[in-house]
Amino acid sequence: MKKAVILLILILILFSPTLLLAQTSAPLSLPKIGISIGPSNNPGDVSTTLQILLLITVLSLAPALLIMTTSYLRIIIVFHFLRSALGTQQMPPNQLIAGITLFITFFVMAPTWNTVNEQALKPLMNKKITAEQAYDKGIVPIREFMFRNVRNEDLKLFIGMANLSRPNESKDIPTYVVIPAFVLSELRAGFIIGFFLFIPFIMIDMIIASILLSMGMLMLPPTLISLPFKILLFILVDGWNLIIGSVVRGFS
Repeated sequence: MKKAVILLILILILFSPTLLLAQTSAPLSLPKIGISIGPSNNPGDVSTTLQILLLITVLSLAPALLIMTTSYLRIIIVFHFLRSALGTQQMPPNQLIAGITLFITFFVMAPTWNTVNEQALKPLMNKKITAEQAYDKGIVPIREFMFRNVRNEDLKLFIGMANLSRPNESKDIPTYVVIPAFVLSELRAGFIIGFFLFIPFIMIDMIIASILLSMGMLMLPPTLISLPFKILLFILVDGWNLIIGSVVRGFS
């Protein structure tokens, strides 16, 4: 009898919370999110939808616009050449290089973006001008920045490939011609700076390799010995200050 009573109590303890939860718990309602397409009698709804699609498109192209129309391209090329010249492999890492380059780009492009904000973005947000007028005003400072840093040879190349007549003024050159010419000029400038960065570090590698060869240490990699000396030289000349200052001052 005692065993039967104990077994009955255990059964009640095990199954009573489940029964109680089943009786007291209410069905949960989860939110449902959907996108529907249907007829609209208000033309404003169609305009708002098109504006949202345009905004999504611009946001998806924002990284490419940031890289191709600003100082980002030249700076990140110089940093990658610097890391290769030092021979530090993955130090600084790619994420750190990209972050430093991004904030230096913000610094270089601040005057241009402030002009765009004052002349185009604020009037558009205050509904003083239309989106087309905001684009026409906002693209002008960006074009001026690109024209200050583009080579005439690169402009002539893309004008010729586009089969355009010779423009009399810079405003006659389409933006789709200015952007690739600017990118080509930035690539050339970044590679030139990278070439000059390699010279002092290659000299250190050659000196260390000659010393090891004269000592008969043929099995010892020269880069293993030259790396600390290259880092020491870079620190003594305040390399980060010199390189970043020179690159930033290189933008007109």
